[in-house]
Amino acid sequence: MTEQTRAVRPADTSAQVRALIEGGLAAGDLAAGSRLPTERVLAAELGASRAAIRQALGVLEREGLITRHVGRGTFLAAPARHDDHTLQTSPAEIMAARLLIEPEIAYLAAQQATPADLAEIERGLDRGCAAGTHEDFESWDSVLHRAIAQAAHNGLLLRMFDTMNAARDLPVWGNIKRRSASPERRTRYEQAHARIVEALNDRDPEAARAQMRAHLLDVRTNLLGPT
Repeated sequence: MTEQTRAVRPADTSAQVRALIEGGLAAGDLAAGSRLPTERVLAAELGASRAAIRQALGVLEREGLITRHVGRGTFLAAPARHDDHTLQTSPAEIMAARLLIEPEIAYLAAQQATPADLAEIERGLDRGCAAGTHEDFESWDSVLHRAIAQAAHNGLLLRMFDTMNAARDLPVWGNIKRRSASPERRTRYEQAHARIVEALNDRDPEAARAQMRAHLLDVRTNLLGPT
């Protein structure tokens, strides 16, 4: 490893990978769904270590710019589209939409998920449990839920999920999540995630739907109070 490679910081590498993607989009070489080069190729092209590339890809994944699938590779994600009405939504509306959509997504995912999908879901679960900060846990929570949505293999539902999920980036959502956070609630969320993943691995659609609904009802109560 050269001195130049050792000097590359993860933040710098993320910016380099993002610039590479933006250049590919501008040139027409990349589009939503395009497969990105491997970590080895990116490391050689950018003069960075594979560890730095892996960290950078993790950052871009949590931002929703890319998706990674075990055994398949890294792909450019479709941009989440939302209008002004979506941007003016509220946490109550977000939770109502999630309760309508995500239990049914979990039902489908239990039927449709491939082994690679399940491995990706397990990765989101494991990384969330290992997260050291509230912000990291929230990022991996989002990755886990989106991996479940992808595992349903329904493009229209995934588009709806991405629009709904984009609303969670609003400051009001982040503020209310931080105010409601506690170690006890995080433990409950981790346990709920584990039950959802167990139902998916068991190929039990009814249990997956029920566990997802129970989890979201708990989240809604923690955020908004009893209804």
